[in-house]
Amino acid sequence: MAGDADSGGLPGGEAAAEMAMAMGGGEEEERVATLLGMAEECYTEDELRLLLRGNPHPVCYDSFQPCGRMTIAQGVLKAIHVRKMVEAGCRAKIWIDDWSAFLSNNLGGDMEKIQTVGRYMIEVWKSIGMNHDGVEFLCSSAAIKSRADEYWPHVMGISTHHKIGVVRELRECKKPTAQFFNPCMQCAGIFFLEADICQMGMDQHEVNKLATTYSNNRQEKKPIILSHHLLPGLKGQNKMSASDPASAIFMDDDKAEIDLKIKQAFCPPKIVKGNPCIEYIKYVIFPWFSKFEVVRKAKNGGNKTFMSVEELVMDYESGSLHPADVKPALKEAINQILKPVREHFENKKEAKFLRDTVKGYSEVNSEEGLPKKDDSEEEAKC
Repeated sequence: MAGDADSGGLPGGEAAAEMAMAMGGGEEEERVATLLGMAEECYTEDELRLLLRGNPHPVCYDSFQPCGRMTIAQGVLKAIHVRKMVEAGCRAKIWIDDWSAFLSNNLGGDMEKIQTVGRYMIEVWKSIGMNHDGVEFLCSSAAIKSRADEYWPHVMGISTHHKIGVVRELRECKKPTAQFFNPCMQCAGIFFLEADICQMGMDQHEVNKLATTYSNNRQEKKPIILSHHLLPGLKGQNKMSASDPASAIFMDDDKAEIDLKIKQAFCPPKIVKGNPCIEYIKYVIFPWFSKFEVVRKAKNGGNKTFMSVEELVMDYESGSLHPADVKPALKEAINQILKPVREHFENKKEAKFLRDTVKGYSEVNSEEGLPKKDDSEEEAKC
């Protein structure tokens, strides 16, 4: 999987230095705003500004455990985030962490299956149109094997900061020791890849805290933490879960599956907080299209194109925008985004084989977890 990236036309050496000198305050602020725009939390903004002032092309790190079918949070959101990284001049390194997937016993710890899923994930990102300029995909097992003398000292050093209380907790829960060691290996990847910015989800606080503690104690380069928002499950859960297929949209879902899932999604009238349909619009549709188009009958207010999240929220909270308006528009937008993915995996023989193989691995392919079909033509109200 390493070497799959296109380094694009990013300037290096003297050209990069000249660009850094030429950057004015306005451009620096624009770069800061672009990166902060994808973060729910930043640790810290002052350090981010200093970094961008002195480094025209910082390394921005993210990682994924290959564990099965890819959700829209992993696929579309990652493409959006990578676009913003590249716009801000970053070089993105995406760590396909097959060793962490193995330690988590994903896919029964079968490394061949895990690595197949990793190749599938890269294929999905390509199909969605991820900007590959300045992006590098790295498979952790291959990268670590080639530079083991650099990687393992980081793991050993980080493990001295991972508190023993966690081990007692694992013993009481009768969980494998791998669940203690895994965060140390995940954290080591940040330093192994010499990341300037660590761009992961809000659920990765343990790894981020380890990274900042280790860097402070060992006087290593401290990464700036940009934590992005987690998409909720369609049933109203705080986080989308691939283990519950009715609560998640997958990148390889067909139109009928997406239509049914959105139709049955939790979407209470006039309530924005905790409403997964509104969050999809805010974090997926607006960043992708810069607008949200609602088609409805004249008696219900007629067609309307929302150009900002704030405008949408105001209409929804007032009741002038109803769930029965939102859901058909959301279905249309998501299907439009995923159409190139479907075409890619249907028209390319190798990609189709990868998709079908991964579907076969995944328990979420079981019909038991899928929403029941509803023959009614009436749009669900919530």
